[in-house]
Amino acid sequence: METVILAVVIALVVILGAGGLVIGSRRSKHKQQQPPAPPSTPKTTTPPAEPRIGDEAEAPRDEPRRTIEEVVLPGPTTAPDAVEEVQAPPVEIERPEPTAGRLIRLRSRLSRSQNSLGKGLLTLLSRERLDEETWEEIEDTLITADVGVVPTQELVERLRTRVRVLGTRTPVELRALLREELVALVDPTLDRTLSTDSHEDSPAVVLVVGVNGTGKTTTTGKLARVLVADGHSVVLGAADTFRAAAADQLQTWGERVGARTVRGPEGGDPASIAFDAVKEGVAEGADAVLIDTAGRLHTKTGLMDELGKVKRVVEKHGPVDEVLLVLDATTGQNGLVQARVFAEVVDITGIVLTKLDGTAKGGIVVAVQRELGVPVKLIGLGEGADDLAPFEPGAFVDALIGE
Repeated sequence: METVILAVVIALVVILGAGGLVIGSRRSKHKQQQPPAPPSTPKTTTPPAEPRIGDEAEAPRDEPRRTIEEVVLPGPTTAPDAVEEVQAPPVEIERPEPTAGRLIRLRSRLSRSQNSLGKGLLTLLSRERLDEETWEEIEDTLITADVGVVPTQELVERLRTRVRVLGTRTPVELRALLREELVALVDPTLDRTLSTDSHEDSPAVVLVVGVNGTGKTTTTGKLARVLVADGHSVVLGAADTFRAAAADQLQTWGERVGARTVRGPEGGDPASIAFDAVKEGVAEGADAVLIDTAGRLHTKTGLMDELGKVKRVVEKHGPVDEVLLVLDATTGQNGLVQARVFAEVVDITGIVLTKLDGTAKGGIVVAVQRELGVPVKLIGLGEGADDLAPFEPGAFVDALIGE
């Protein structure tokens, strides 16, 4: 009996397997006979319609709601290509100290470089016997210090006369004598005041001129500090359009003391910028307008003519009160050549001697005054912002000969 049942089961399995093969073969044949399906098109998803006025709100979900304290807010995100804008810190406006007595405060710095001149003269004058050879050494000392030949001869002649009359020559008497003669040589009678007081309807205008490398732009910025320290309001004109960094440098100086800087495009017309600066000064009611001109080489006739044009254009607003020639004290006699050429183009009213602390040739003060017939009004004694000082003959000579 069991054998019969087993045989029936086997027969059923064989029959069912054969039927599956037949069905599978028919299906495969059906697939082969069907034409190829057309290329599929990308499936698009219709966006849900936006809710309109009157639509029912979505049914509330059964999720537990969080309190506001539990919600964590996302931090600020920055787009990958976004550039974070950095706010520049505000420029702190400085209030320089009043300039009264500034040269006296800087006397030690001046004396470190100039003291050899005064001490050398005192040593020679203190010799027991002042013969011709000694007087020649005194002359050489003065000429080496760039005092100039004619001023040196005048000073030596006066010293010889007074020493002969004096008779005894104690160190105190010699120092007093030398100081008196040097002060007379520097000429304290010259008017060294800066004309920076505004007129009734226009500001005072100051042109700052000079050759490349003398420190004109820095001097203009320091002069702005001098005027602000003395209670003046100032507008700066960046008319040096040939040097890329000049306008930026001048603007930085102005921002430090709250002075506005008028500037133009690089390579622009200097006369136009100078004109606009004075115009801005008139509009603001400023006391003074300082115009930094390009550092023109005195051998370039065209550039020198352009400087004359700047002055003429500015004078359409009113007179130019000061034309300050900036000279590098370390150039010595070459500075006199520059001074002559500039004086032919514009009427120089004053000299600014920079880097006077870096040379032992302080006699250039005397020489340049004699050459131009105008006074040294300001001297630069270092790299610091407040190292520009009004020139005072007595303090200058005291620094030369020491205490």
